Amino acid sequence: VAAQTARQVIQQRIREAERESQFNYYIKQVGEIVNGIVQAVNPQGVTLGLEMKAEGSMPRSQQIPREHFRVHDRVRALLLEIKTSNRGPQIILSRAHRDFLRRLLENEVPEIYHGMVELRSISREPGHRSKVAVAALQPGVDPVGACVGIRGVRIQAIVRELNDEKIDVIEWNPDPAVYIAKAL
Repeated sequence: VAAQTARQVIQQRIREAERESQFNYYIKQVGEIVNGIVQAVNPQGVTLGLEMKAEGSMPRSQQIPREHFRVHDRVRALLLEIKTSNRGPQIILSRAHRDFLRRLLENEVPEIYHGMVELRSISREPGHRSKVAVAALQPGVDPVGACVGIRGVRIQAIVRELNDEKIDVIEWNPDPAVYIAKAL
């Protein structure tokens, strides 16, 4: 009985250490894109298997409307928040958040990543359309052209990831009248 009790205590401590390392690993990645594999799909949302044996959940409210997942699909999502619970870290993922589009643009457009082009604002209706306002921080850089890419190659990669969501890239302007005219 004593040996079994000691074994259970040791196993419990190992599980707690695993949960702690998972939490510490994922707390640094809040706001970043993570890759996962769909483990379960239910009416409340989707459960994704992540690195380090962690599970992330994507509630229906954080999914792009009319987006369907199947078990074993590879999915990219934004790590929205992480909470601690008695059963380990609870990881909430999102594909509908505007920061998901922001991170996709940063990954796809090197000028944004290197700070030559700045994302001023993003307005998004997940699944329908998005408007992205960009401004050049260096003279001689075309912010809209950098985001769209040659023949739309950069923006098309993002459109495919977002299930053919329309993305308008517009140049930000400090004058509200000019800015609104470009946005329309």
